Amino acid sequence: MTRTDGNHPRDTALGATELERRLGSVWATQPGWWGALSTVDHKIIGRRYITTAFVFLVLGGVLSILMRLQLAQPEARFIGPDRYNQIFSVHGTNMMFLFAVPVMQAMAIYLVPLMVGTRNIAFPRLNAFSYWMYLAGGLLLWIAFVVDTGPDIGWFAYVPLSGPQYAAGKRADIWAQMITFTEVSALAVAVEIVVTVFKQRAPGMSLDRIPLFVWSMLVTSFLVILAMPAIMIASTALILDRLVGTHFFNPAAGGDVLLWQHLFWFFGHPEVYIIFLPAVGMVSTIVATFTRRPVFGYLGMVMALIATGVLAFGLWVHHMFVAGLPRLGESFFTASSMAIAVPAGLQIFCWLATMWAGRPIFKTPFLFVIGFMVIFVIGGLTGVMVASVPFDTQVHDTYFVVAHFHYVLVGGAVFPLLGAIYYWFPKLTGRMMSEPLGRWVFGLIFAGFNLTFFPMHVLGLRGMPRRVYTYQPEMPWSGLNMFISLSAIILAAGFLLFFIDALRSARSGPIASGNPWGATTLEWATTSPPPSYNFARLPAVSSLEPVSDQSDALAVASGLRVDRRELLVSSVVEALPQARESSSGDSIWPLWAALATTVTLIWSIFTPWAVVWGSIPIAIALVGWFWPKGVPEDES
Repeated sequence: MTRTDGNHPRDTALGATELERRLGSVWATQPGWWGALSTVDHKIIGRRYITTAFVFLVLGGVLSILMRLQLAQPEARFIGPDRYNQIFSVHGTNMMFLFAVPVMQAMAIYLVPLMVGTRNIAFPRLNAFSYWMYLAGGLLLWIAFVVDTGPDIGWFAYVPLSGPQYAAGKRADIWAQMITFTEVSALAVAVEIVVTVFKQRAPGMSLDRIPLFVWSMLVTSFLVILAMPAIMIASTALILDRLVGTHFFNPAAGGDVLLWQHLFWFFGHPEVYIIFLPAVGMVSTIVATFTRRPVFGYLGMVMALIATGVLAFGLWVHHMFVAGLPRLGESFFTASSMAIAVPAGLQIFCWLATMWAGRPIFKTPFLFVIGFMVIFVIGGLTGVMVASVPFDTQVHDTYFVVAHFHYVLVGGAVFPLLGAIYYWFPKLTGRMMSEPLGRWVFGLIFAGFNLTFFPMHVLGLRGMPRRVYTYQPEMPWSGLNMFISLSAIILAAGFLLFFIDALRSARSGPIASGNPWGATTLEWATTSPPPSYNFARLPAVSSLEPVSDQSDALAVASGLRVDRRELLVSSVVEALPQARESSSGDSIWPLWAALATTVTLIWSIFTPWAVVWGSIPIAIALVGWFWPKGVPEDES
């Protein structure tokens, strides 16, 4: 019989089959379109995030190919200057705000609850709301671009060029409001991840037993919470200058144009680590699995993650070395920019030590990790170079900087991400991707990336400026530009093959076993893909590698109700069970709240009265969201 406390059925004495049946009926998403729109299952929302982010990656990649076609030859007429500025601006905005940050958070939405041994993410309705806001922001940007109203002010929107005096029309307003959509979404996810990690870990998963990927997402989430309000303040001030007539960035009325750069880059440089730190966690997970040993220096790796997060807030002025700031300030930021290489170097050496002491298995995920190390080290070396004021003064706004940040962002994030997709694809879909095709994908992307972006260092040293749509034939750039554009075709072919492999494998790839890689973290302690409730009985942890150490008989915790969605709340440090907490059921109100917010934000581009009138439907949606549902809390 099922044990009951206060007449509530619990899982203590329930057989496995009956338990799974009951939990499946309680946690399942409703079939049909209504269930699809109202679900709060973190796995479904995570898959949506990942899929949407990769769609934006494809769209941004198409724009990059168009730019390379334009720059392949001097004085090309393939794209005019106005359209090129839109393409350049939308490409950068798309890649930073719609792909790089969201896709890392998407992986966390799917994986973190599984890796910490809980049944759903904290605040599941907020999670659903965050996705709808993210989707709305992306659609706003791309629909505006299609109708020739896309931003043309760069992904950085420097004032006064983005202000009312120089940027007529609504292009800059669309950029500023798109920022609001994506940052609201990112902040919501960050809060969910922090609460999930701190309060919903499996019993026994103390702080020194948290997987490194979870640590990386925890630090990243704090970076998001602390850094992203700066860009929201900046974009709000910009739209107020443009639509209401304030003067935050107007020097003639007491404003300051450098205020924009300080606010933007106070967010912009931590954003590099918001993208990079999740990749560090992915690399650590893959290295441990494919070397058959724990990552060397677990405590050092955790300290390096935290140190990187702290130091990330002391770097932003190295983007402003040519802005005329005091020399003493520049010296400080030069030192801090070089200091952050220390924890990054520590991580590299810990991975190398793990490989040296382990037994590496060179599967596709591991190949992407090796490629990441090579490319990121190159990006790190050029990062130390541009941290020097004299050198940065010479190469600032040249293609040397373009090469550097692509090596850091693509090499430091996309390579680990692709390895992570190959690694966790069985967990996402229950099927395996092709190993032979995966090796071709890695080879094409690795070769294409280096052939495309490494020559840009040379272009920068030869003086080619960034953000230009054409150049004169007498300049010594045409040969390298043609080579880069042809190399970009190799890179594009690698990504095309990756998407073909992913789509084919999702439909008809080989069925994956429960733990095809022999991994040791908790997401592999359940089926692939996981059921709606993740774990029939919550696992109990007694080591850093619970699946490997307890693979024969994984300890479990019991006592949760089976007639409603219920989670276990644990203590922050030792993960000791503290309470049982109900988890929100499916609801359509997050979608309605997102729609009401979307209408208000877009409407406000045309009139400030939208904020007043738009608050009414938002309030109605929130009342419906939080209206008591008549389900009494468990008092026992």
